[in-house]
Amino acid sequence: MSDTTKAFALLLCSNLFMTVAWYGHLKFRSLPLWIAIATSWGIALFEYVLQVPANRIGHRVLSAYQLKIMQEAITLSVFVVFSWLWLGEKLTPRYAVSFALLFAAVAVAFKK
Repeated sequence: MSDTTKAFALLLCSNLFMTVAWYGHLKFRSLPLWIAIATSWGIALFEYVLQVPANRIGHRVLSAYQLKIMQEAITLSVFVVFSWLWLGEKLTPRYAVSFALLFAAVAVAFKK
């Protein structure tokens, strides 16, 4: 498995944790804020455990700019699925176009 593939896989997993930590509590509005914060921090720990090695491995073959842009594209992809499945929000055409433009930026960053 290449370093780029390893970095991608670790970033994907870290973003699953990050998205749950940042947005999962929105489904539980009655939960006291301090519990939502503490729970989010606990979940985010696992995100960091994956994010740091992803960046170390990825930086062997990618620039920091490329890593960040890849991470943002993964974040958006994970968020779209999470928002649809967990929060029940639909992807509207306006947001789809916005995401497409961001993915165009990814293509530019990785063009050789």
